Amino acid sequence: MKILVIGSGGREHAIIRRLAADRPAPELHAAPGNPGIAQLATCHDVSVGDLDGQVRLAEQLRPALVVIGPEAPLVAGAADRLREAGMTVFGPSAAAAVLEGSKSWAKEIMAAAGVPTAASVTVTAAEELAAGLDRVNPLGDVPYVVKADGLAAGKGVVVTEDRDAAVVHAEAVLTAGGQVVLEEYLDGPEVSLFCVSDGTRVVPLAPAQDFKRALDDDEGPNTGGMGAYSPLPWAPEGLVDEVLEQVARPTIAELADRGIPFVGVLYCGLALTSRGLRVVEFNARFGDPETQVVLERLTSPFAPLLLAAARGELAEDEQLSWSEDAAVTVVVASAGYPAAARTGDPITGIRECESHGAHVIHAGTAEADGELVSAGGRVLSIVARGADLEQARTRVLEATALITLEGSHHRTDIARRAAEEATR
Repeated sequence: MKILVIGSGGREHAIIRRLAADRPAPELHAAPGNPGIAQLATCHDVSVGDLDGQVRLAEQLRPALVVIGPEAPLVAGAADRLREAGMTVFGPSAAAAVLEGSKSWAKEIMAAAGVPTAASVTVTAAEELAAGLDRVNPLGDVPYVVKADGLAAGKGVVVTEDRDAAVVHAEAVLTAGGQVVLEEYLDGPEVSLFCVSDGTRVVPLAPAQDFKRALDDDEGPNTGGMGAYSPLPWAPEGLVDEVLEQVARPTIAELADRGIPFVGVLYCGLALTSRGLRVVEFNARFGDPETQVVLERLTSPFAPLLLAAARGELAEDEQLSWSEDAAVTVVVASAGYPAAARTGDPITGIRECESHGAHVIHAGTAEADGELVSAGGRVLSIVARGADLEQARTRVLEATALITLEGSHHRTDIARRAAEEATR
């Protein structure tokens, strides 16, 4: 089978790495890919934003399946364009991808589908901010949660106890021409669950937890994600079934009823609050860095799952198989990330890292004069497995210490609390 994957980041490298593990292994192509992906697939110089180029490439390659990784081309209509050209595509249409492209529209869908989520107010003008904050944060309840309504690469959210800081972020979004969604704060641990859908049926993957703050102990600014782990030994029994029944299936059904079938991955970002399950956000694609640990544990064939979804042929009772091992990933971020990431710095130590029992996912790398250099904020994801979370944590941190990237930073507490609780 020939498969074309659109994208250039860590998520796409993880997808391609897992596809390459299928037997028989498919013939893999990527557009544009990255230096890590190039070790597993043929890379083509077609950018993520070049929809015309993607169609031309697909017409040239005639793949059995096109997998679209990032959110931006999905919202721009890449899946529609490729389907119009006769391709079988794993990824939602532009109309369905609005579920991620507009948080306010996602709230409308959740309300119609009866999906539990945070109370919210959508604000379109600065003069509405005070009343909006008072509504979702009555009596000065904190923290304040302020979200840019559109795509923000995981960094459009501010969670703060400082009302002035909340207002500054909201005003910046409004000044840039966007809308703002103000939400009540959801207490309790967060969970990410990917649900593969063919527009009607839904198959869940394994849950994971990611870490958005830049620094240990959840300090520092929000990022696109600094690490993740799976499984979740503390998760309540029946959680996945609860998410399917209360969140994923009602959402997919609501979209289908509106004539907007969702074909691809519905990323359910969830909070297990004191009042029950609540949706924090939806995304219309695999999440990064959770994909790295979820696919690390998947032992079922991956390409047939994606192809069945793209064809509208998922089995209602599809049962995926999973390794009992734990997987932990740690993100190595460049100097200045997330505020102003520095690029062009040499990267060394990958071979030593991988000889230490981990593997390296390229997220923001490039080659310059024959040398591997940083080319983004989140540069690498180091992934390791273990018999339990503590063993996986130890392996990934020892391996990460072997990477050299000037000014880089990474968290050392990914999965620490879960590992400690599991041993009590």
